[in-house]
Amino acid sequence: MAAALRAALCAAGAALSLYALHVEHQAAKDPSYRAACDLAPSVSCTRVFSSRWGRGLGLVEPVLGKDSAVNVPNGAIGLLFYLLQGLLGPCGARAASVALLGTSVASAAASLWLGAVLLWGLGDLCVVCLSTYGINLALLALNLRRWRRPKRD
Repeated sequence: MAAALRAALCAAGAALSLYALHVEHQAAKDPSYRAACDLAPSVSCTRVFSSRWGRGLGLVEPVLGKDSAVNVPNGAIGLLFYLLQGLLGPCGARAASVALLGTSVASAAASLWLGAVLLWGLGDLCVVCLSTYGINLALLALNLRRWRRPKRD
């Protein structure tokens, strides 16, 4: 059951991350582009993904600059996270559990950070973003449950 749920969450997260990358790319090519998730002036994924907060969690640019190689779109970070979660999920090794839990804690912290930025910084609502935050928290719960499971010798 947990394996199927993890696979579904990872697939949904990867799809949303790919969509975020698509929206950011289209908006960069055409400033008049509006994504399907742009439902109102204050409900705009395009605006969020095109902002400085849409890359490097909004933290890389002020330190290393806008053109830094590590200032990648959040969608790319998310895609790597969901791929890692999906690939390591079936592994029973303790190291896999550590990696799954560690990256889940990091994704939950990033979700809280970006959620606060949406609310107080941008004053925007991004349905794709909120969906990924929910997926991240669900994966964290799965990974905590896995971590707490009794170990077999």
